[in-house]
Amino acid sequence: MRIIGGSLKGLRLNPPKNLPVRPTTDLAKEALFNILLNQIEFESIRVLDLFSGTGNISLEFASRGAEQVISVDRSIHCVNYLKDTSRQHHLTQIKTYREDVFKYLNIETEQYDLIFADPPYDLNRIPDLPKVVFEKNLLKPDGLLIVEHQSMQNLSNHPAFVEQRKYGHSSFSFFRPNFQ
Repeated sequence: MRIIGGSLKGLRLNPPKNLPVRPTTDLAKEALFNILLNQIEFESIRVLDLFSGTGNISLEFASRGAEQVISVDRSIHCVNYLKDTSRQHHLTQIKTYREDVFKYLNIETEQYDLIFADPPYDLNRIPDLPKVVFEKNLLKPDGLLIVEHQSMQNLSNHPAFVEQRKYGHSSFSFFRPNFQ
């Protein structure tokens, strides 16, 4: 696992082996950020990273100059690893929260430019993520929600769904408020 762009480009991440995670592959992450590169001005965005795990995605956004990155995961070990890595590389824009993602979403009131969610693939509430994000109005009007999920899963029935991109067994589904 490595940072593929920005100030920390090339940095290898070596999280502890016992973390309860399935990190986004470098191939899929590189493809995702190539898509985003043409759509987003990284330096001025606020990002919410749900099910942040190792913080791979949070660190990538911070490396590219995101103004603020909020990372939420229920594992204290994941949160501590991300806190330590952020501190080590002076990424003060990353804030971590140890919380169940759905509980966090129920109390969140801020709006974000981009929300990224990489839930466990066996989580049966994955289709609820877009529903909750849009009901709570957590995206700015030109914001973007990206949900990583198994390629065989289809999230296109939500009215804000824009497209799905497949990378092997993983897919990214994209949602925008103005598509509703």
